[in-house]
Amino acid sequence: MEQIPSLETVTQALQALYNNPDVVGKEKASVWLGELQKSVFAWQIADQLLRLNQSLESCYFAAQTMRTKIQYAFHELPQTSHQSLRDSLLEHAGKINPDTPPVIITQLSLALADLALQMATWHGAVGDLLQKFGTNTQHLQFLLEVLTVLPEEINSRSLRLGANRRLEVTEELKQACPVVLQLLEACLETCDGNDRVQAKVFRVLASWFSVAVIPQEHIVNTKLMQAPIQALASRECPSQLHETASDCICAALYCAEDLEKQQLLAQILFDGVQTLPDSYHWSVADEDSDKSVNYCRVFTEMAESFLDEIMKTPNQGLGSFTTMELLLTCVGHYLYEVAEITFNFWYRLSEDLYQRNSKDLNEIYRPYIQRLIVALCQHCQMDPDHDGVPDETGDFGEFRLRVSELIKDVVFIVGSSHCFSQMFDNLKSQSSVTSWETSEASLFIMSAVAKNILPEENEIVPQVLEAILTLPDTAHIAVRFTSIHLIGELCEWIERHPQFLDPVLQFLLNGLQHASLASAAANSLQNISTQCRDHMTEHFEGLVHIVQAMDTFNLSGDAAIGLLKARVIAGPPPPCCQAAVCCVLPAPLANTVNTPQALTTCHRLAAAFNPERTLISRWFTLCTLHLTLQGFEPTALIHMASGSPAVGEFHLMPTHSPAVGEPHLMPTHSPAVGEPHLMPTHSHSQSSSR
Repeated sequence: MEQIPSLETVTQALQALYNNPDVVGKEKASVWLGELQKSVFAWQIADQLLRLNQSLESCYFAAQTMRTKIQYAFHELPQTSHQSLRDSLLEHAGKINPDTPPVIITQLSLALADLALQMATWHGAVGDLLQKFGTNTQHLQFLLEVLTVLPEEINSRSLRLGANRRLEVTEELKQACPVVLQLLEACLETCDGNDRVQAKVFRVLASWFSVAVIPQEHIVNTKLMQAPIQALASRECPSQLHETASDCICAALYCAEDLEKQQLLAQILFDGVQTLPDSYHWSVADEDSDKSVNYCRVFTEMAESFLDEIMKTPNQGLGSFTTMELLLTCVGHYLYEVAEITFNFWYRLSEDLYQRNSKDLNEIYRPYIQRLIVALCQHCQMDPDHDGVPDETGDFGEFRLRVSELIKDVVFIVGSSHCFSQMFDNLKSQSSVTSWETSEASLFIMSAVAKNILPEENEIVPQVLEAILTLPDTAHIAVRFTSIHLIGELCEWIERHPQFLDPVLQFLLNGLQHASLASAAANSLQNISTQCRDHMTEHFEGLVHIVQAMDTFNLSGDAAIGLLKARVIAGPPPPCCQAAVCCVLPAPLANTVNTPQALTTCHRLAAAFNPERTLISRWFTLCTLHLTLQGFEPTALIHMASGSPAVGEFHLMPTHSPAVGEPHLMPTHSPAVGEPHLMPTHSHSQSSSR
């Protein structure tokens, strides 16, 4: 944009953007206005539009433009223009009244806050704002908004303030804090019963707590600190006020984590939060999930802030275990979304205990982790009317995956064997009327810790395997699916107990024959073959039959490759089975021959036939596999598998004459310099020297 447009042109563009029914016209207006905002003329246009105050659309566009220019293009203005820009913004803000739309107030507040942060010559900005807008109730809404966004913008990435400027601004906020707190307390007294103003006061407090600029001696014994706790304790507290009060307490608790500087604040908050359990139970009884979430956020924030005290002085003072009791109460909420809020605390607790490596400490926290696992198991139960296998892609499926990860992190506190036994007790205690989802959830938790089970465990795991292997075909498909996954996770234990290998392989074969279970069974079979390689030779023929029937299984691409890997990992085939392998493997590979996984599998197949062969030998075997897929005789591959003829002697001949358009095996011309030769040009002795 080379020259400044007229206000009439800008107004017409805004009219077209907001009121023109023509989509093309709207798009053109949007592009043109976007170019205007990027130009240096936007400063003057935005100022003029705010002065005219013609319409909501024009004022919003002007306020938004002013905010974005200050935020992203403040460098365009010379320093001599900063003061006039500040005076102009203060003048526009002075025209705000109770009828001014909130969107315009927010944009002007952000513009003024960003200017105060970037204008290094504007000292005492908060004091100037309080002096200009603090005496007129019509300006109260704007003043509270700008006091909210000012601390929030300190760490804004778009402003890119230097570290020194951040420290300077933070120090100015600390100096202005006592006056700001007086204003907020006066607002609560004069606007008692006005939920909207009270919520704005809580937002300001939360913002100032978030940058740790409120001295504890100025807040601990004031109404400001009591008000959000009282709001949360009230059963009749409106939802919006309840949320802002929760945000305020969470910000204060985060600030109180620095106990060396905030000991008084921490104690006041601890005592206040301990009065809220009854209010939480009211929210559960009223089925007000939003309030339950807010209470859980507060309890979790307190637990994380005082985690060091919980570890250093267990069940004493700020380390009281009532905090963990509150969290376990929330984990028991009927919504898994509420329980999930607490996860980060349990992660941090387990990390701290792992680093301390103290059996005595683990024993102290063990009962709480046991209760946590039981509650999470209940949350992992699917709906009784669920059909099919567990869904791992939806919100609930992702929650179950996060539960699995959490349990893997905390299970060392209680012991994997104990957790396994605890879940098995759940299975044994179920009666004939127990629904399938309870059993499936217990199996799911067991699969999360199965790989941590010691191979020497001989009491619980055999009973679990016996129960799984005798599952009837009438069992719910989800129970069978999770059981198959559990068997795959028990591969290390099965390696040390090979007597279970036969029934396990038979169980997985049955799973392969079921469309919904085939992929899971293939993955578990791969795990078993990988871990139990030394025991798989005697089961080689069975694996060949499985691979031979692979086309009849409903396998995903990855699962099909995994099933082939299961055969390869099992080791070189016995001499009597090599010919069968050469004839069986190409057909399944044909479905995935164009994938990188198939190429990798071919390489592994070549190595499996004779691991002592050289790289060139494996390369020729790989070529043979590819050619076999195209209809050539596998005779050469059989010779390769058995070790003869030599690499430089074998030839690949097609079983038919190539039709028009089909590739010829033999080149129809002499290769040019640099072209690859299909046939080796050197002797076997030379090739084997590599």
